[in-house]
Amino acid sequence: MTSGEPQAESTSTHHLQISCASAAQPALLYQSQQHWRNMQNCRRCIRLLGAVRQPHTHSLRPCLSIASDFRRMHRSALQFSRKRPETNVSALFKPVQVQANVDSEDVGSELVGKLEKAELLKILNKFTQRREIKSLCSENGLDAYLQQQAFGSFRRYCIEAENLPVDLHITFSDITQGAGHIDDIFPYFLRHAKTVFPHLDCMDDLKKISDLRQPANWYSNARAITRKIVFHAGPTNSGKTYHAMERYLSAKTGVYCGPLKLLATEVYNKSNERGTPCDLVTGEERKFGISESSPANHVACTVEMTSVNTPYEVAVIDEIQQIRDHQRGWAWTRAFLGLIADEVHVCGEPGALDLLQKICETTGETVEVRRYDRLTELTVESTALGSLDNVVPGDCIVCFSKHDIYTVSREIEARGKEVAVIYGGLPPGTKLAQAAKFNDPANSCKVMVATDAIGMGLNLSIRRIIFYSLIKPSMNEKGEREINTISVSSALQIAGRAGRFRTQWEHGFVTAFKSEDLQILQRILAQTPEPLKQAGLHPTADQIELYAYHLPNSSLSNLMDIFVNLCTVDDSLYFMCNIEDFKFLAEMIQHVPLPLRARYVFCCAPINRKMPFVCSMFLKVARQYSRNEPITSEFIKKNCGWPFKLPKTILDLVHLEAVFDVMDLYLWLSYRFMDLFPEAANVREAQKELDEIIQQGVFQITRLLKNTEASQDGEISSYAMRRVTHVKEPRLPSASRGRLTERLLAQGLLTPGMLSELRKEWDAQQVGNTSPAPTESQELAVDSDDEDNYSGSGRKIRKKRRK
Repeated sequence: MTSGEPQAESTSTHHLQISCASAAQPALLYQSQQHWRNMQNCRRCIRLLGAVRQPHTHSLRPCLSIASDFRRMHRSALQFSRKRPETNVSALFKPVQVQANVDSEDVGSELVGKLEKAELLKILNKFTQRREIKSLCSENGLDAYLQQQAFGSFRRYCIEAENLPVDLHITFSDITQGAGHIDDIFPYFLRHAKTVFPHLDCMDDLKKISDLRQPANWYSNARAITRKIVFHAGPTNSGKTYHAMERYLSAKTGVYCGPLKLLATEVYNKSNERGTPCDLVTGEERKFGISESSPANHVACTVEMTSVNTPYEVAVIDEIQQIRDHQRGWAWTRAFLGLIADEVHVCGEPGALDLLQKICETTGETVEVRRYDRLTELTVESTALGSLDNVVPGDCIVCFSKHDIYTVSREIEARGKEVAVIYGGLPPGTKLAQAAKFNDPANSCKVMVATDAIGMGLNLSIRRIIFYSLIKPSMNEKGEREINTISVSSALQIAGRAGRFRTQWEHGFVTAFKSEDLQILQRILAQTPEPLKQAGLHPTADQIELYAYHLPNSSLSNLMDIFVNLCTVDDSLYFMCNIEDFKFLAEMIQHVPLPLRARYVFCCAPINRKMPFVCSMFLKVARQYSRNEPITSEFIKKNCGWPFKLPKTILDLVHLEAVFDVMDLYLWLSYRFMDLFPEAANVREAQKELDEIIQQGVFQITRLLKNTEASQDGEISSYAMRRVTHVKEPRLPSASRGRLTERLLAQGLLTPGMLSELRKEWDAQQVGNTSPAPTESQELAVDSDDEDNYSGSGRKIRKKRRK
């Protein structure tokens, strides 16, 4: 693992919550601060409104360029205030427990006599209340919060100790007898405070370690050469990546850095087909164009796996606009700054140009721009689809939740049309199989239902893109989930998939499903993406190790919090990526004894934290690793319920997708801890079998939906019945029991035995109640892995039952 980045393939993730700070504040103070912030937001708006009449107010021009009306300026002010929370950084430092004096003999008492605890307490209380002492504390780095914590700890130490250190005992004795001043205690208090809060002695070192203002200087090898930067700017389907790849294939050595495994695999296959030997490097897989012992001169990799230590003639960085991504943006920043290549070709939206040029100013490089126009015509239709009856061959309905995917695909197949389905949770092989089925002119499948997963990585022959909705869940800069109208960049990326060059549908069309969405869509597509403002950064393993050296008693999650809050970033160019996914995993395995470097690598694993079955397997694997016991393919199969059969319901399919992710996790770890993950080949073979099973399940997804509803009269599928290490006894109110039970089954948190026992207990509690408890037939909702609950069919069934 290189020192320049966290080796991770996932999204991970990363919301900066500072709960300790808020917990330390009294409720009234917190409310008054909130009230003060609200007033400040209003004042900002008034100042902004007044600034419209002051053209020379340069500092406000960025805000005014976004919008000219008062309402938008108010929103900008609120966003500005949220981006700069008043965080009490000191509250992040956890106090260390100080051991009592271990001397068996009370030498102090023998010399000057015993101390009365009551008198000692009076002295300590006076000491903590003196203004001079508080001033000295502030000069030594102890703010109000740290003073409160340190005073309390010092008081407990002095009162509860059987015997005090001799020098401190004598000092207290002198004060009680009038021979000393109360301020004489301060050196002993400060020594204690620095034991409780070790950072007081190394705060300057911590700030130097987290100084991220010049990330370009981290890559001395790249700075030692003169690189030629070429930016291929253009919309989707403009040929920008094609031209960059032609230069890549003609070079003596080259590396392609893509956002997805699918794209890296496509480049790997095409390069080898054209006679240019190429290796494939992703987080979970290695393939060789020649042989394992003879690496090829060309490499296709996912951007996180980019080597910044290997020199190349040509490097290609695809989808450079992802540099602004709040979870993965750091990987594009690292590749752009750190690649040792004579030529660096970057491909992406034109809006990235200004940011790249500003970054290049810090490296002493210039950017050569090559602009491309779309190769085929794209027309936004004047009427909405209105009804699924109007779907025609070549249509792709884009949804932003699994619930909509299931609903739309079933409704279309009910009209006698076969459907291909693609969404983010599917294995790469299944996505390719569905794409091939849709693209094949001889195949009867002419319609596709997909999420925005089609925006990158798949070559699809689409005639018309239909936005089923314009509302999409997204993650903001704090890692908080938001439901917003789709961004201009995403809308253009997805719409651009219609009318691919040199396919049967060279003229593309775009429309909305609902008529009320069409005008909004037309306005969105008429805009250009907003220029990129900042590139992402992320703490490296080396930086966190240095922090751990200075703060040995802090947890990894706490170290990350401290780093992010102490770091200094040039916010005109960079931002700190979200670390919430990393912290989630760090807290999950905090109790597992692991070396810091191994713990850091585990926390970079590509895991969807919203899938409890995958998280539980992650914890089991970490425990097995901590015991220095090999994690074998049998271990994985046993805990996942191998072998599997064809899925019969959507729940079966969801569980199989989770098992596929567990195997991905094993393969990811096997390339980082080869000694304890020795059976990657066996797991890969099992994963291929599982991929085929999932493919067959997706091919008959409508049947699975029907079986899910029909299961009201049958038995719960065996796939959903998995063991768990600990489950709290749930409360089962009749109104919501169905959705919760089905979700727990799908996620592997409930077994059939548990379900049976819970049902018996519930029925026993309901004796005498005339209304019968809901049965399993009403429990038909599937929790989406990334968006919504599949609750539509459950609601329909409950209506039928009432009838």
